[in-house]
Amino acid sequence: MTQSASIEGQAASELIDQRIAELGGWRGQTLSRMRELIKEAVPAVVEQWKWMGTPVWSHDGIICTGESYKSAVKLTFIKGASLQDPTKLFNASLDGNARRAIDIHEGEQVDAQAFKALIRAAVALNASPAKAKPGSGAVAKAPARRRAAS
Repeated sequence: MTQSASIEGQAASELIDQRIAELGGWRGQTLSRMRELIKEAVPAVVEQWKWMGTPVWSHDGIICTGESYKSAVKLTFIKGASLQDPTKLFNASLDGNARRAIDIHEGEQVDAQAFKALIRAAVALNASPAKAKPGSGAVAKAPARRRAAS
């Protein structure tokens, strides 16, 4: 796993560790578990700390963020609307054009294999030349070729 530097010289991974400890209870356990699944799915994931204290996981672009609320831990996939979700993990932010989220409430379990498949799909989308929504008809443009000076 690659770490991204963060605030005041503290590594993002340390800040995420602190957030998990501060949360404690089921929210801390849930965020910790989802973090481990992300690392298992993509060992080269980059952990970041953005937007005034939000854990972010990236690989060739943002995969997802991990927010915590009183009644849920939310994993927001920035390009979730472009991902296939055959097991219906996405259960929040379903009306947007780009994002999709998974809200995990106390006592709920997420299918680990399906979640890791979703993480890998997000990484594949980030790495693809055409990063548009499937079926949108968008085609990635080839870079312009330079002409040799004559």
